[in-house]
Amino acid sequence: MLKTERLNRIIDHVSAAGSADVHVLVELLGVSGATVRRDLQTLHEQGLVQRTHGGAVTAESELPLRHRAGRQQAEKQRIAVAAAALVPDGAVVGLTGGTTVTEVARVLAGRSGLTVVTNAVNIAADLVVRPDIQLVVVGGNARSESYELVGPAAERMLDEYHLDISFIGVDGLTTGQGCSTHDQMEAHTDRAFLRNSTRAVVVADGTKIGRTTFAKICPLADISAVVTDSGADGAELDAVRAMGIEVLTV
Repeated sequence: MLKTERLNRIIDHVSAAGSADVHVLVELLGVSGATVRRDLQTLHEQGLVQRTHGGAVTAESELPLRHRAGRQQAEKQRIAVAAAALVPDGAVVGLTGGTTVTEVARVLAGRSGLTVVTNAVNIAADLVVRPDIQLVVVGGNARSESYELVGPAAERMLDEYHLDISFIGVDGLTTGQGCSTHDQMEAHTDRAFLRNSTRAVVVADGTKIGRTTFAKICPLADISAVVTDSGADGAELDAVRAMGIEVLTV
């Protein structure tokens, strides 16, 4: 097995399980403990896992989207169904990037008569083959971590449109710090979706609720609703509701 393949399998395993020890990875990869330790050190130095005594845990930094796709998959699919139900027929829908928004796009792919505006190249690739959906792809600088096109070009293009409803993916949401993500430029582009939308809906699995990450997207007053799962912090959700924001849990 090539080193690149080993590293990818380690990231996938740690992302899905949250942690892994050397002995488990030895069995999984069919290599020596010394090789696994060297691979873990490489991934630690790249910020993709956090090295621990005897193994590794999920890194605090943002993982590439393909390694995050399997996390809370069932919850994200339920969130997507509930979120898609908020979209009226014939609407112009904004979709940012992220694993949960990607699930929303997959549900909307079965609808007809919608216009979708997105800056996520993976979502665009899924929807471009759907003849009943009018697709608009926003250009910009590509982020390999999230498959999003971001930056001033994306923001200028978004300012040319009116969106009936937008779905925003976040890495953190609290009443005190609002919505946040890992990347500053991504946060700026998310704000362009917000300011050009009649209704802005955050879709986030329960692990994101009560968490704050590096770059602030917006205060909660800028969003209309949150769709999350029943594993989210109940006290935090009550505080969100107290601000007059609709909260849907699935």
